[in-house]
Amino acid sequence: MSDPNAPDNSSEVREIRINPIVPSESVLVATARSMRPKKAEELAPRDTRKHVETCPFCRGNEHKTPPVILSWPADGDWQIRMVENLYPVLGDDREQANFNFGLQQTIDGYGRHEVIIDHHEHGIAVQDMAESHLAALFGVYQARMQQLFASDERLKYVLVFKNFGPAAGASIPHTHSQVIAMPVVPENVDAEVKNSAAYYAKHHHCIFCALIDEALTFEATIYDRNSGAVRRKINVGQYVVERGEKFIAIKPFASRYEWEVHILPLAHQADFLDVRGEDLADLARVVKRTMARLDAVIGGAQYNFFLHSVPHGGTDSKQGAPYAASYHWHLEICPRTSIPTGFELGSGLFVNTINPEQAAERLRAVDL
Repeated sequence: MSDPNAPDNSSEVREIRINPIVPSESVLVATARSMRPKKAEELAPRDTRKHVETCPFCRGNEHKTPPVILSWPADGDWQIRMVENLYPVLGDDREQANFNFGLQQTIDGYGRHEVIIDHHEHGIAVQDMAESHLAALFGVYQARMQQLFASDERLKYVLVFKNFGPAAGASIPHTHSQVIAMPVVPENVDAEVKNSAAYYAKHHHCIFCALIDEALTFEATIYDRNSGAVRRKINVGQYVVERGEKFIAIKPFASRYEWEVHILPLAHQADFLDVRGEDLADLARVVKRTMARLDAVIGGAQYNFFLHSVPHGGTDSKQGAPYAASYHWHLEICPRTSIPTGFELGSGLFVNTINPEQAAERLRAVDL
């Protein structure tokens, strides 16, 4: 494992990069900040044991969790298991009316909050899971999302996410994901959807597809107009971290986190529910290899990953573009290698201390 914070030989970068999907979101890339004195970040403790007697998520301790919602396989020993979250952020156990009082207003906190136990082995990492198991896990995500949308028309969005490590919000070390179904579309997803629809209305093309095309075909050299010196070179594949037959892993040009990677279907697809079962194997392979690259470079990373898919039942009539044509589902992997500062919290401007181009190069260089 290499030191992810080690200085590099590339030129110092200090620039504000605009997120092409949501232009109101900006990232300050300031590589000199990586040289400032700071206490080394502690790696997330990895409990690699296969079984822990006291863990409620380990096989044999099923009585320590709420009743099972979904289990895979349906017969025999389970490999993946879903239960209700004991401490839900949303629930359907009670219903209260919305109210408005002057500028104050509320929406009933209705929804579902569930836990997916990703694997029966307590400490197995995503990159160590079999591709067939990961494909099944994504299939479970898909099946439960479909069930939740069909169960109640009030549910507008289902978010699937995974936290690993205390800094990422994980409270139980046994590998698990979570599903939250909610009556509103999250603000960040809504911003992606509306900006994508605006781009489509203007260019008649999905902006995510355009970014994939750029990553695979675009090449340019930018020169200083006075001296003629090369200011920047953009090479084909510079932001590509991993590629399969159906999916691609890309380092965002405006990465909020130093080692952030997004995984997208190569062909346009707005809804994760539309991924064919046979294509989940390729998604699993790309995810597994991407996580292996991240682990090799920053090992023990605490991270979040989450699925952004098209909200259900919506079109943007103002833009006249159906979301199915303008949006593109994706998986965002966000390793948490630093703690947000007062500047970031106060300004809303993420600070990235590692050049995204160099980060992508280091991830690609991992020998798998």
